[in-house]
Amino acid sequence: MVGLAEVLAISFLAGLIGSITGLGGASITTPLLTLMGIPIKNAIAAGLITIIATSSGSAASYVRRGLSDVKAAMYLEMFTIVGAIIGATITLYIAPRLLYFFFAAFLLTSFLGMRRITDMPPSDVEQDKAARWLGLTGSYYDERLGREVSYRLTKPILAGGGMLVAGIAAGMLGIGAGAFKVSIHELILKMPPKVSSATSSFIIGMTALAGASVYFDSGLLYLSLAAPMSIGTTVGAVLGSRILNKLSNKTTRIIFLAVILYIMAHMIVGGVMG
Repeated sequence: MVGLAEVLAISFLAGLIGSITGLGGASITTPLLTLMGIPIKNAIAAGLITIIATSSGSAASYVRRGLSDVKAAMYLEMFTIVGAIIGATITLYIAPRLLYFFFAAFLLTSFLGMRRITDMPPSDVEQDKAARWLGLTGSYYDERLGREVSYRLTKPILAGGGMLVAGIAAGMLGIGAGAFKVSIHELILKMPPKVSSATSSFIIGMTALAGASVYFDSGLLYLSLAAPMSIGTTVGAVLGSRILNKLSNKTTRIIFLAVILYIMAHMIVGGVMG
């Protein structure tokens, strides 16, 4: 059985990195728990609780500082919540070994977001009718640039479809699907990178709550494991939220890439070894 100190240390690191990258802490805790002998379905269930904690710890700070786009988040959450319930239900009925490969395969979508790195939002965004109707515009104060940055979003209908897929992955794999969500935010909606990470942290909490309800009902959620994980990820997420706006987008992308590569390698090996 994994010790309390180990769980707290793992979850703190997961919350810190998850908050900075927008991935969600379970992207780190789930692979590490399987490495320590926890069955993957139980690790996924507990991971969803850490996602809720990560979101609670960082989202409030991001909203207070004006980094999260709350209007866009509330729209996108409608799709991710439905997807999370579908995904969690699928996980109950498939072979555990397949989850390792699905976990690694889904993370390949992270590389969709590895576009040109810049501290500035896209300046040539042409809003479509749906984006104008929803009023998807915003601004935030960038501490590194030392000024207010304004932006406009576009293609919310296409982004909604992508977020449904992200929700299915989140519920199925317990990872928050932050990598995929960040890619949708930046490539489809044309959201600035820092706003993308902050908004992802806001969205994943409600998505995880929807998925966790399915695992709780099925008996796969161990509260004795999830409770200390929630504490560690919350503390780590609060610290991460204070660090994010002081980092360059290049630094956050390097951290993002390093974490993704590690997780993919570990889950592929786990699937092969069974």
